[in-house]
Amino acid sequence: MDVFQQTITVATKGRGTYDITREVARIVDLSGVETGTVHLFVQHTSAGIILMENADPDVRRDLETFMSELVPDGDPRYRHQDEGPDDMPAHVRSMLSSVELTVPVTRYRPALGTWQGIYLWEHRTWGHQRRVVVTVQGHAPTQ
Repeated sequence: MDVFQQTITVATKGRGTYDITREVARIVDLSGVETGTVHLFVQHTSAGIILMENADPDVRRDLETFMSELVPDGDPRYRHQDEGPDDMPAHVRSMLSSVELTVPVTRYRPALGTWQGIYLWEHRTWGHQRRVVVTVQGHAPTQ
């Protein structure tokens, strides 16, 4: 089994989804892995990683609307507000959206469905530099 790892840095501009599908596909291609898995891990506690529809951006906007109602900023129940009223809600959102994702690799590419894309989901209201560790494991035939 071969293993290849790189880190993607995503400069966010605040809350929302950021498409990293091409970057992930590039790393899978560089790995030389024909069949296996690609695992993504977000190195932050206030951002997440999701597999979501990539055709209609309204889907991701609707997810944000849903999450805003489910986990509102400034909720007085939260004690942790060291970095502002979106601080604790961002941590809860991160837990709900997950910080890791595994996708199969088939024929040197992430085996995504027709309408699937991989997104970093920024949960803070202001921009950050987010790191996503991408690890590709599997069979890499020798040439």
